[in-house]
Amino acid sequence: MNIHSRVDGQAEKKEQILEAALEAFADRGFHGTTVPAIAERAGVAAGTLYRYFESKEAIVNALYQHWKRTFAGALMVDFPAGAPPREQFRSLWERLCRFAEAHPLALQFLELHHHAPYLDETSRRIDDTVLGPARAFLAAAQRQMAVKPLPPDLLIALVHGAFVGVLRAARDGLIQLGKDTTDAAESCLWEAIRR
Repeated sequence: MNIHSRVDGQAEKKEQILEAALEAFADRGFHGTTVPAIAERAGVAAGTLYRYFESKEAIVNALYQHWKRTFAGALMVDFPAGAPPREQFRSLWERLCRFAEAHPLALQFLELHHHAPYLDETSRRIDDTVLGPARAFLAAAQRQMAVKPLPPDLLIALVHGAFVGVLRAARDGLIQLGKDTTDAAESCLWEAIRR
């Protein structure tokens, strides 16, 4: 076996472990998930898992950092920064919805583990990469008198909480999650925060 195939095999095994961990953590939470359960889902021995990650905390932090960065990219890449605040808000909402549709387990995982005490400093700092641009958008929109003069983190919490609530209602079968529903929710939320 040459070094390239060994490295590829190791990367594949690590990815396999992370995918299994994502499913387990999204399904059972951090405290309800054991390392042997992750190893079993990944089809590896627990000892093999420990060659890649020193602990369950290391696994959850690796996942959190990966998906938070992916989430930040989904929200901010090619963001229409020069557009009017109403269009920017609509774009953010649509990007949230696309991420939720493409990565439902990842979003569920991020919600379950947000602000958890077992997240390390790197994981906590990554939150600022997501919140920073949202705060900047809201501050600019406030200077333009487009949104209410409330603390940006309060406005973020209101919109994000509503977004998570809409997803949960859809997951529980209370509403159908389609374009009409998400557009109506976005419109209501804009009305809630606009000036």
